[in-house]
Amino acid sequence: MESRYELVIYWSDEDQRFVVEVPELPGCMADGANYQEAVSNAEVVIGEWIETAHELGRLIPAGWKNYEKHLGQLKEALGYEGQGKA
Repeated sequence: MESRYELVIYWSDEDQRFVVEVPELPGCMADGANYQEAVSNAEVVIGEWIETAHELGRLIPAGWKNYEKHLGQLKEALGYEGQGKA
């Protein structure tokens, strides 16, 4: 799966593992014994997060690839009446 979501990766001394957070997907986190494993696990969790959100009928952030397009759709859905480009 190729995602366009920002990944925040850091070492946790407490857990002795690399932790990956996906800021655009609330609560979406993964970990791994090494950097590559943590990122690989994050890709799986991102897919599961999106699948669950879809099943529940929730908005799914598009990631950076389609940011402008989906920001405009979100503003329209929320009734945003501001001027200028979305």
